[in-house]
Amino acid sequence: MTEAFTSTDWRAWQESWDRQQEWYMPDREERFRVMLDMVEAFVGPAPRVLDLACGTGSITDRLLKRFPDATSTGVDLDPALLAIAEGYFAGDDRVGFVRADLTDPAWTEALPYDTYDAVLTATALHWLRTEPLAVLYGRLGGLVREGGVFMNADHMIDESTPRINAAERAHRHAAMERAKAAGALDWTQWWELAAEDPVLAAPTAERFGIYGEHAEGDTPSLEWHARTLREAGFAEARAVWASPSDSLVLALK
Repeated sequence: MTEAFTSTDWRAWQESWDRQQEWYMPDREERFRVMLDMVEAFVGPAPRVLDLACGTGSITDRLLKRFPDATSTGVDLDPALLAIAEGYFAGDDRVGFVRADLTDPAWTEALPYDTYDAVLTATALHWLRTEPLAVLYGRLGGLVREGGVFMNADHMIDESTPRINAAERAHRHAAMERAKAAGALDWTQWWELAAEDPVLAAPTAERFGIYGEHAEGDTPSLEWHARTLREAGFAEARAVWASPSDSLVLALK
């Protein structure tokens, strides 16, 4: 590990990522709170968790602050966000990270455990099209233990309500513009700063080589997620939280 890596302020990068994400989702902490409530309700306060498409480890951070006896495996493909996660959690033996492509049929082979009490993800799987997402859900059906849970908080669009969708989006984006005028960083600005950082510049360039500006995924409805998860082997699946634009679906094995 280089001296530059160890001297980088990983906490500042973690916090700046959180602030950038909150620009898009001001209710982000509320969805995390409900997610962890459900973890406690179903698998208790010392779970083995897979933080799926973990990014900088935002879910893991909140998990360990609330449940000190939990353990977490973060998995992602993004080298820049993983660098922040690994720097932020360096020295914490409750946490491990795996770099893997979730569309690779063999990605689960890199994990340290065969099963998990809970698999958690937020605002990440909309990067996938519905077909690879359905395949991923099938893999998760075998990764979550009996009685365990999978939760996904993400954009889940109901195409049957176009006027509601348009009004909600207009209202949300107006608030985002006001926050941006007050100094909030958007996605593009945050990545521009990462590209200027001596430690993150190379992994950021690699990241854009993998994804481009943003992957072209899908945002299927809550009903699609619940149905597809049941088809993947989960016994029950439904929303346990919703905002005007997003939902948190919970699937019970």
